Amino acid sequence: MNESQQLRTLAIDIGGSGIKVMVLDLEGNPLSDRQRLKTPHPAKPKDVIETIITLAKPQEFDRVSVGFPGVVQNGLIKTAVNLHSDWLNYDLATSLTQILSKPVKVANDADIQGFGAISGKGVELVLTVGTGFGSALFVEGKLVPNLEMGHHPFRKGETYEEQLGRAALEKDGKKKWNDRLEKAIANLDHLFNYDNLYIGGGETKNIKFDLPPNAKIVSNQNGLLGGIKLWTN
Repeated sequence: MNESQQLRTLAIDIGGSGIKVMVLDLEGNPLSDRQRLKTPHPAKPKDVIETIITLAKPQEFDRVSVGFPGVVQNGLIKTAVNLHSDWLNYDLATSLTQILSKPVKVANDADIQGFGAISGKGVELVLTVGTGFGSALFVEGKLVPNLEMGHHPFRKGETYEEQLGRAALEKDGKKKWNDRLEKAIANLDHLFNYDNLYIGGGETKNIKFDLPPNAKIVSNQNGLLGGIKLWTN
């Protein structure tokens, strides 16, 4: 086995409520159990990075993939609605590269979730329902960048995230949240005419309606497993 086949990737998933890590082999298979710590609040860069260091310290790895809940451009954080305003224009890739002494790539967390879930055929939409409402669109396995559909208008003058994020679920209850999500899926089907829809995230456990035949719930672990694609795409 040559050196490239032994490369270990530390996959990191930064969420609004938890930060998770897992080590992957070159094929994207787990080499470690998933480890998780609560996301610090306020979720400023310094505190989040300290949590990542704690999780990374016991692991053996050669490079790093990071999923971040916001728009990411060339490792630079452009939006961070569910974390802290200090993240805006923060160069997370460079910062972690220096701290961990390993090469680092950073992408939107829903994009990474999608890389772990899609088949690579046709038009595929990925939604994540957790602290916020994430989205990723793929055409023949190729990512359409910076979609951030969660912040687009949905209904009653509010965005998808305002109506379907965890705060809305807790405020308005499961029934309204389910009704809204069902409407959102119908809207997005008409908008994108996708072949398949994948729904991930911590709040999928609260989905109580029958999904359309071309939609399915996928494991939240895809938010880590998809991290290998940042190094292979």
